Amino acid sequence: MFRGKNYKESAKLIEKSKLYDSDEALDLVVKASKAKFDETVEVHVRLGVDSRHADQQVRGAIVLPHGTGKVARVLVFAKGEKADEAQAAGADFVGAEELIPRIQNENWFDYDVVVATPDMMGVVGRLGKVLGPKGLMPSPKAGTVTMDVTKAVNEIKSGKVEYRLDKTNIIHCPVGKVSFGKEKLCENFNALLSAIIKAKPAAAKGQYIKSCVVASTMGPGVKINQTKLSD
Repeated sequence: MFRGKNYKESAKLIEKSKLYDSDEALDLVVKASKAKFDETVEVHVRLGVDSRHADQQVRGAIVLPHGTGKVARVLVFAKGEKADEAQAAGADFVGAEELIPRIQNENWFDYDVVVATPDMMGVVGRLGKVLGPKGLMPSPKAGTVTMDVTKAVNEIKSGKVEYRLDKTNIIHCPVGKVSFGKEKLCENFNALLSAIIKAKPAAAKGQYIKSCVVASTMGPGVKINQTKLSD
């Protein structure tokens, strides 16, 4: 794989085989950032579970102490008073059945999170094959299927992130921007890891956190010593 000059320069700061403490790892991610834009910092956590089994799913959401550095665009499926409530809370888009053809036929995805009131899930369910693969399907576990749309919209706008396993049993989640600096990134990282650890399924056996890597959008990954993470 071709790597640019900036990437190679950044990689010199990091020992590939070394496992770093989380604060040192995030400090390196900030120092290694060479891009001309404010890169997103992501955490990649491999878990010792099997996502093929329903009782070993790991999914949830958390409001990061310092947000993500990005204001999410929110689509709310609601009617009547709840639709008005969503508008007042600052939702970017609010609607019901009339949005179905726009999403299905026009590839409309100008939003980052979808919220729905429980009574609208029959409608939203028809979009499962479209929203599901993009990770946009509302879920009670993530707090995006709720009657309290004001709370849902406010939390999302203030930096709520959803974490969920992919098919390879890895969670990929942003914890902020390089411009946050080490301290804020560490606080966000610790909040996310605590939530993931609390979400450990009862059916999970053996080592829960297999590996943990942090990286900026364009930078090399830095491995974290997972044995230092409370398990």
